[in-house]
Amino acid sequence: MYLYAYKKSTIYKGFSLAIAAAILWGVSGTLAQFLFQKREINVEWLITVRMLLSGICLLSFAKTSERAPIFKIWKTKNDRLQLLAFSIFGMLAVQYTYFAAIKHSNAATATVLQYAGPIIIAIYLAFKHKRLPSLLELFAIILAIIGTFLLVTNGNINTLAISNTALFFGLASAVALAIYTLMPITLLSKHKSSVVIGWSLLCGGIAFSFMKAPWDIQGVWDTKTYLFTALIILFGTVFPFYFYLTSVKLIGGQKASLLASAEPLSATFLAVSWLHVPFSLWDWIGTFCIIATVFILSKK
Repeated sequence: MYLYAYKKSTIYKGFSLAIAAAILWGVSGTLAQFLFQKREINVEWLITVRMLLSGICLLSFAKTSERAPIFKIWKTKNDRLQLLAFSIFGMLAVQYTYFAAIKHSNAATATVLQYAGPIIIAIYLAFKHKRLPSLLELFAIILAIIGTFLLVTNGNINTLAISNTALFFGLASAVALAIYTLMPITLLSKHKSSVVIGWSLLCGGIAFSFMKAPWDIQGVWDTKTYLFTALIILFGTVFPFYFYLTSVKLIGGQKASLLASAEPLSATFLAVSWLHVPFSLWDWIGTFCIIATVFILSKK
């Protein structure tokens, strides 16, 4: 009886942490939209500062709380090369394309478009293993295409509801998400997730500093700007990553990633209710089509 209660408590805790992480990620995207559009904060600057500070925080957590050997990953040549590649083409790419999509559209649209990433993963794996997609995968692909079409056109084939730039960065963020998911598999099998993510954030932030230095501060700075920037760094990166990684340990990666699909919903609801982003019926239908693909592919 005690063991059953313990397992039940563990499952509830894992579910709660995964959903909390998804909601925090969605909220951080909406806060970023506010900073970009209302306070004229530079996208590149926010990415640089967010990655640098979040990387330092996660590595500090890995060293102090998890007692992880955080420098071990640099001792092997293959690990070093894989980490640097992941830092640029995975972590930095997914951060930049996502925030750029928010700047040129809104947090809701950018987050939903990014969730086309699992479809790209399914197509890539089909090519890699030299097999045709299954009927379930084909259905998910078609559903994602329909959802993306409705989201970017509002059901009108002759016009785009978002700019070409926003569409480019939105789809690029989906590709980046797929790379971000697949690239670090080998590293994660040998090192703690907090170490891999922490170093990739820090290295990506250092690399991006050459494009936008963290001390080159622009925009309108008031109480909200300071508060939202801090929230994006702490509650939009450090805490949700910790929550999500903990949930993976408690309930497994499949369930945790499935629950993470609450992210586009939280971003959408907050963008519509707080920032008054117009979201039509076609937008909602497209959103649910794309999110449904996550559930369909999870069965596979």
